[in-house]
Amino acid sequence: MPSLKDIKKRIGTVKNTQQITKAMKMVSAAKLRRAQEAVVAARPYADKMHDVLSSLVLREDTDSHPLLAKRGKGKALVLLITGDRGLCGGFNTNIAKAAERFIRQNKEGFESYELLIVGRKGNDYLKRRAGMDIIKVHEHLVGTGQVTYPTGALLGQEVIELFSSDDYDAVFLIYNAFQSAMTQVQTVTQLLPVVPKEVPEGAYVTDYIYEPSTSEVLGQLLPKHIEVQIFRSLLESAASEHGARMTAMDSASKNASEMIGKLTLQYNRARQAAITKELMEIISGAESIK
Repeated sequence: MPSLKDIKKRIGTVKNTQQITKAMKMVSAAKLRRAQEAVVAARPYADKMHDVLSSLVLREDTDSHPLLAKRGKGKALVLLITGDRGLCGGFNTNIAKAAERFIRQNKEGFESYELLIVGRKGNDYLKRRAGMDIIKVHEHLVGTGQVTYPTGALLGQEVIELFSSDDYDAVFLIYNAFQSAMTQVQTVTQLLPVVPKEVPEGAYVTDYIYEPSTSEVLGQLLPKHIEVQIFRSLLESAASEHGARMTAMDSASKNASEMIGKLTLQYNRARQAAITKELMEIISGAESIK
């Protein structure tokens, strides 16, 4: 049985840990609020751009732009967005497993898959998995600060260059979509070639006059669309990570409270047993003197 000193020391250690988890929870909660506001602001713009793009594609030949042209089933690129830090529950592991599952379950879709990973944790998990071909890893791309559009634009330009070089026949984007602090949805979407939204049968399609021309407007919008979608996914992932970390630190703080209660009870019982033993020794000594 541990001594009173050992139990007391352990209680102090757990209390110190609880203070850290509470502080981390408060920091994540503050970051989550800002990240959630950014996600809510970005979603309408990204969705509307997709609508406008879909409307343009209806009036233009799908082979008129290289980012729209459907290719073969050779090699596909998977852009996976994870985090650089841990202590956020299953946030990084779940999205890395989703990417691994997508590749293994779609072996017949393409001959091979290669990974472009954002975040150190995704690379740490997948580099140990057989059959995962990682071509590049971006660490600290997002960092602990706020996600900015230039970050998404640079990543979008890199993806467009890789696709335009004819090395890949498709590009898929995998990220955590934010729903709430406790819920993140692993999302897989085709980024390239761009897939326009389907128009419901019988729906009225408004006709527009484009200046300078439909093809030129489309050529300007397509790269912008890729940048915006990646920027949105970075915002979604950042908000999801803060929410997952806040939830994980809240659970850790509650578990620490339960452990402190159990250790305090153990300490009191051990102290009571020690006092009882001392009293018995005193009584036995007094009786032996008589």
